[in-house]
Amino acid sequence: MQLLQTLAPWLLLVFLGQQVSVSSGARNKNRDADKTVTSAPGRAQRSGNKSPATGRGKFDINKDKMKCAWRARDVGDTVRVSVKCENPEARIKGGTTDVECDYNGKPQRCPGYQSDPKGFWKQVARAFKRLQGKACHDEHALVRAGMCKRAPRDAHFKLDISSSVASAQSGGMSEDLQPPRPPRPTKSSPYRPTACTGGEQQRRKAEENCGKWASLCTFFFSMLQSDDC
Repeated sequence: MQLLQTLAPWLLLVFLGQQVSVSSGARNKNRDADKTVTSAPGRAQRSGNKSPATGRGKFDINKDKMKCAWRARDVGDTVRVSVKCENPEARIKGGTTDVECDYNGKPQRCPGYQSDPKGFWKQVARAFKRLQGKACHDEHALVRAGMCKRAPRDAHFKLDISSSVASAQSGGMSEDLQPPRPPRPTKSSPYRPTACTGGEQQRRKAEENCGKWASLCTFFFSMLQSDDC
């Protein structure tokens, strides 16, 4: 009994020490868990900002019979949308055959671009279809996604007019389809009197100039005549 009374204070100290150790370990685990929870959103946000632009699509310009395709890519802190259009019929009939241009914007400033990128690019595709004849020509017409109506102006895509290039070709028919050319007119040969047609004139001339020697002159004139009857 006396031994138990002697050891009791020491046992109490050991028990209290164990409780303090367990409590300290629990607090450390809670702090580590709090750090993990608070840092996760920051990492997710940073990784989201680095996601590359993957939008692409097609549209037609009905008035000019152009078929166009566009594709987005990151250029620094800007997203560039490159547009290429072509009209195969114009290579035969003449007119504008090819058009190329770039649109630049910062869609990262629109919340919908990060939260719903697939929906964002679908709305951009519809905006390009509405442009029609303004595509690659009107630098004041912005390409806007519907979910970004309240975003700053530079969040929308604007035409870089210096990048707009158009190619044209004059129309022409192939050799097989061209009408036949009329034959060239030929020069007629000059009229030269023959001996038969000019004989009478020679005799009269000989009589006027040679007098009694008219027959002799006529003979010489007929020898000088190169053509025969």
